[in-house]
Amino acid sequence: MLKRKLLALAFATMFTFTACGNDTNDKAKEESDVIKLGNSGPLTGPLSIYGITTENGIKLAIDEINEAGGIDGKKIEWTGLDDKGEITEAVTNYNKLMEDGANAILGGVPSKPALAMAESAAKDEIVYITPTGTQANITEGKDNVFRTCFTDPFQGEVLANLAKNNLKATKVAILKNQSSDYSMGIADVFKQKAEEDGMEIVADEAYGDNDTDFKAQLTKIKSSNPDVLLIPDYYEKVALIASQVRDAGIESTLIGADGWDGVLSVMDKSSYKDIEGSYFSNQFSLDDPSEKNQNFIKAYKEKYKDGPTTFAAEGYDTVYLYKQAVEEAKTSKWDEVVKTLKAIKFEGITGSFTFDENNNPIKTAKIIKIDEGKYKFDSEVESDK
Repeated sequence: MLKRKLLALAFATMFTFTACGNDTNDKAKEESDVIKLGNSGPLTGPLSIYGITTENGIKLAIDEINEAGGIDGKKIEWTGLDDKGEITEAVTNYNKLMEDGANAILGGVPSKPALAMAESAAKDEIVYITPTGTQANITEGKDNVFRTCFTDPFQGEVLANLAKNNLKATKVAILKNQSSDYSMGIADVFKQKAEEDGMEIVADEAYGDNDTDFKAQLTKIKSSNPDVLLIPDYYEKVALIASQVRDAGIESTLIGADGWDGVLSVMDKSSYKDIEGSYFSNQFSLDDPSEKNQNFIKAYKEKYKDGPTTFAAEGYDTVYLYKQAVEEAKTSKWDEVVKTLKAIKFEGITGSFTFDENNNPIKTAKIIKIDEGKYKFDSEVESDK
């Protein structure tokens, strides 16, 4: 009899713990009077300019929303964690946010950590929106994973259209980072689209992450005399390459993707000539005259004493995108918010968009020209899709 009682007590205790565990992982999170949002991004390290400015944009939006009464009357609590751009730390931070009962995760920032977090998020089914992760497979096959930014393949196609239609190029060259999925993703689509459009790929050169001397690649590129040279990489590497391009005697127009945003901040003014007249695809422009954009720029400068980058604008938009989804869904339940996001029509700082079948925003790219040491809006360019 005693044995039966002990077994019954053990089962009852196990059921109690199981029930508590289910409550803890309740996807509704309706019992809380706050909405918990979080992110993992590079707040220190070589990519910190991206993580810091993304988080600045996010926190500006949260401050505005909280001052206006929150989301359906609930104030937002924000947790921003540093992963230094490293995959392992990003996953560790993701787990911390989940343990803390996050209603949604708005991150990561570079594509590789963002992908690792997205894979975990897909299993957990939490609402996950990356503001800035551009790698195509971040969202593919993941029903609850979205992005605010456009993708690497999209940029590759847009840049090919820029080269042909705007810059009237007939011969193009590519200098890509073979260690970077971001760089390769853009370069591969650019090459395919350029060839389809009748442009000649006169050079297709590669380098590694740790390379600092590009003389061999640039010697080959110079001999081919391209009209346009694509360098799809992040701003620090672009700044390093640009001066060597000009030292090699290459006079081609340089073009790149959104990773260029911030390149002037790491260049001495005496080197601005090396990148003068270059173009890169982006999602935000300080020159945009719309009231919404100018109000954002003013508020950002007042708070951070500096002008916002595209990453800040994407972070800002991501919070308002989530707010709109929750308010339209009339709940913060994960599955209901996901359903609402799929059908949402959003108007933000980085453009107006809906989502495609892979939860990627359908939007145009803004082309930024570097002119007299400043980023200036040049045009808008679409993909063909």
